[in-house]
Amino acid sequence: MSKYPRVFRVRQTFHAPRVDDIDAEVKAELAKLNLSEKIQPGESVAISAGSRGIANIHLVIRGIVQHLQSIGAEPFIVPAMGSHGGGTTEGQRGIIEKYGITEEFCGCPIKASMETVIVCTSEEGIPVHFDKHAYGADHVVVCGRVKPHTNFHGDIESGLMKMMLIGLGKHEGAKIYHRAISDYSFGQIVRSIAKEVLSQCGVVAGVAIIENAYDETGKIEAVAPENFESREKELLTLSKEWMPRLPFDKAQILAIDGIGKDISGSGMDTNIIGRKFNDHKAAENEFPKIKKIIVRGLTPATKGNATGIGMSEFCKTSVVNEIDVNATRINCITGNHLTAAMTPLHYDTDVEILDVCMVSSGLATPPEISMMWIKNTLDIGEVEVSESYWDEAQAREDLEILTEIRDLPIDENGQMLNMTDSEWYSGSA
Repeated sequence: MSKYPRVFRVRQTFHAPRVDDIDAEVKAELAKLNLSEKIQPGESVAISAGSRGIANIHLVIRGIVQHLQSIGAEPFIVPAMGSHGGGTTEGQRGIIEKYGITEEFCGCPIKASMETVIVCTSEEGIPVHFDKHAYGADHVVVCGRVKPHTNFHGDIESGLMKMMLIGLGKHEGAKIYHRAISDYSFGQIVRSIAKEVLSQCGVVAGVAIIENAYDETGKIEAVAPENFESREKELLTLSKEWMPRLPFDKAQILAIDGIGKDISGSGMDTNIIGRKFNDHKAAENEFPKIKKIIVRGLTPATKGNATGIGMSEFCKTSVVNEIDVNATRINCITGNHLTAAMTPLHYDTDVEILDVCMVSSGLATPPEISMMWIKNTLDIGEVEVSESYWDEAQAREDLEILTEIRDLPIDENGQMLNMTDSEWYSGSA
């Protein structure tokens, strides 16, 4: 009998609408708003560009730029991402350029700064911060992905409304708003600050993006500012319907090859791992219910920002050595989620982690241990699962079994290969 759980690979089938011609869709959507009636030739327009690894975001931003140029406007791009990139101008510009959002590709300037203008004070007495370049523009187009937030629950979560606060509020705004959420609800703060931004900061349009379960662009919609709140509620409902899920509701062990800010604001999406309300245990009506999480690496794009590492029970020592402590702390302090920066138990090898995991997860022996293994929480179309799921997987019409049951790929040094490593499994047929 193998000392460790044996695994097989399944492919999940999700409902997955997809936009194939990003450029045409962006321009067609913006054309519906008749922006030439509000934007005069020669007027400047700031476009927000966030830090998430949104599919095709460079194409979306370029499409917005080109549409605005076609009506005679002079657009420019503003990095809009709170404290990410280490809370520095260079770091934030570097993030969007990594996504392909460059001056050369988009055909317009990038104006990056951490400076904000305090435009007013909200009804709660909170200073309303707004990026200085965006505030100085004649108009602003807010671009962002609508999806469930990783910490907050409500009819508005992550999207255009939040982008006006946390993104365009930069580090100073993000700090004060997250502090305010300790005293007021997220819903109250996002509505209160957004109302002031919409009335005083020249927002002329929004471009909302929804991704399908395969991390592809599923929908692009241009939204008039007066409809931000009502339409975002509807788009959030749609986003939740399209969101991917792990194939099984319970597991003793979840191994994740990589976490990072390009994957989720919390490094690993709490909506996927079932830890939106508590760091280490699913709420009563929350699924999946995972006993132990193992983080095996950080994504290259996160540049050492290990926000979310504290939600895992175990990680490899190599992950700890790769952490940019300052960037991680800044992000978690700004987001008022201090425990997300805490270091879990860490070991040099995967087998050391598995040994502790198995004895701390109950009485099950390796053939009975329930384990899932994913690349990251954004890419769960294919999942390695332990043989304890074999019978159920065979009976599920939404799962395609891709391999036979086989041993975990552990080398002579006690390290597992990555899930996508071609030496072990070449991926989709």
